[in-house]
Formats: sequence, structure tokens, C-alpha cells
Amino acid sequence: MRLGILGVGRIGHAHARVVHAHPDVRAVVLSDVDTARANALAHELNGARAASATVADSAASLLAQVDGVVIATPTDTHAALIEQAVRARIPVFCEKPVALDLASTRHVVQLVAEYDAVVQIGFQRRFDAGYRAARAAVRAGAMGRVYSVRVAGHDPAPPAESYLPGSGGIFRDLHIHDFDIVRWVLGQDVTEVYADGAVLVDPMFARHDDVDTTAGTLRFRDGTLGVMTGGRHNPLGYDIRLELFGSRDSVTVGWDARTPMHSLEPGMPPAPHNAYAFFLDRFADAYRAELHAFVEVVTGRAENPCSVADAEQSLLVALACDRSRAERRPVTIAEIAAG
Repeated sequence: MRLGILGVGRIGHAHARVVHAHPDVRAVVLSDVDTARANALAHELNGARAASATVADSAASLLAQVDGVVIATPTDTHAALIEQAVRARIPVFCEKPVALDLASTRHVVQLVAEYDAVVQIGFQRRFDAGYRAARAAVRAGAMGRVYSVRVAGHDPAPPAESYLPGSGGIFRDLHIHDFDIVRWVLGQDVTEVYADGAVLVDPMFARHDDVDTTAGTLRFRDGTLGVMTGGRHNPLGYDIRLELFGSRDSVTVGWDARTPMHSLEPGMPPAPHNAYAFFLDRFADAYRAELHAFVEVVTGRAENPCSVADAEQSLLVALACDRSRAERRPVTIAEIAAG
């Protein structure tokens, strides 16, 4: 199998190393607007003595050489590149989101349906062992009636200001992973949100009509309630957690010896010295697993584990949170879906 990587920045570089080492991949083709960066990565991968690695001069050239493509370019290019690959009938793995707006996302959803295409979206938490165990517990009835869920998403440090204009804001950039994973774990769609935010970390967020600290509630179709918190600065490290409270059990995901949180109760250990530094650190195994799943999808051995329709549902929740924060009121998902 030949796989292409469009975009070899931080996440694209990591993806390239994973697919290059996969036993079913015999060639990796790279493409990036920074050709020097792509050439440097090809040289690095060829030195690893696994699959061969070459560089294509454009997306079109790359698509003509591969059996599947991984899109890890900036967000504002995703929709157009997905469309190009779908029309070329090349299976796609694309980092989240499909697009930052609903119209562009729905265009891609419709195109994928029209071509009966395979487009897997990169919500890597679905492949994390803890989240998979939580989903299994819900499905098996081990939780009993799920009463409530908490999700927390706290980055160790804010991004550069240059990142903010194209990020879509904190709900579409950071919390969209939370919206996908709670829907996946519970098997329930969100029907209503009430979200708020504040600028407590850096005034640059206010300059982009964004916030750096969030809180909100989620209501699910079966009545289950959710609470979310998020932030762009956690001095102890990268903190991503989920908690489920049910009639039979209470469980948490994301709590281990490296979680950047410590108890003040007597006799409890101090904060870890090796806390998770960032997402590639915390979810290394999940990123590897989602790309291995994509190889299985390309070969026809597995079904798509995360579709563009799934991505649309998470975007609807994020857009509802944006409106809720702006208008300071509860917002239903149906209201956003209606346009």
C-alpha cells in the first residue's frame, strides 16, 4: 500500500512516522508548502529503513501516486483537499475539523455520500484505551442509568496569537474533541447547551473575540446531563479527563500517575514531575491506533470508525456553544442545524 501525507508540520510529521513503520505500507509520499521541510522528513524516514519515502510537488501529484491520503494541513484547507481526494476516489484520513462553518461541512458530507467515499476524521480519543473502556461500560450496562458526565480539557499553555484567527475559537478548536467523545461514549446526541467563557489568561484572546477559560452544560437526548470546563493554561501540564456517574458505578478516564492534578488530603502524593506535556504525549498510543485503523479501512478490512457525519454533529455542538456564549442563553442543537 502507498499512503500520502498532505502537510508535514507537527501532527503530519507524527502521522508520517506512524504510517511509515506500518508493515502494510510500502511507500509514503509527502507533500507540504514548505518543500524543504518535506524533503527533510523524507530523508529522515528513508534513514529509518522501513517503507520508502518520497516528496510530491503538489496535492494532485500526490493523489496520483497513492492508495490513501492523510490530510494534516491547516484547517482552512481541509474541505477543498477532502473534495479533491474524494473526486479522485482516494480514501481519506483528515484531521479535525472538516471545516469551521456548517455550510462547508455539509457540502463535504453530501459529496462523500454522493461518491460513497471513505473519509475518516481524526478524533483520536475514540482510540484511547480509557475512553474505549468507558464506552464499553456504558454499552454493557455496567454504569446502570448514566446520570451525568463531566469533561475537562485544559492545555498547558496558550497558542501563539497567530494561531487564533484560523482556529475557530475555543469551542471549535479545543472542546470539539470533548463533544465528539461524550457523544461516542454515551451513544447519545447533545440536544442543548448553555456555555460561557472568560478571558483570564491573556488579553490576546479578547482581540479575536475568543476566550481562554470556559464552562458549560450539555443536555443529551435521553436526559443525561453534562458539565464541561476548559482552559488554555494549566501550569502543571496537559489535563484531559472524563467522568461518568451512574446508578451502578462512577468512573473516570484520564486519571493516572501523570495526570497534572494532586489532592490536598493528608498522605496523598504530590503533583507528578512527569505530567503530560501536550496532546502528542498524552495520546501517542491513540494516534497510532487511529492510523492503523485507517490502513484497515483502506484495505477494506474494517469499517470507517469516524465519519464526516460524526464531525458535523460535533461542529453543531461547538457552534451552539459559540451562540450561547455570545447571547448568554441556552441554545438547542436543532436551532443551529436549521441555519
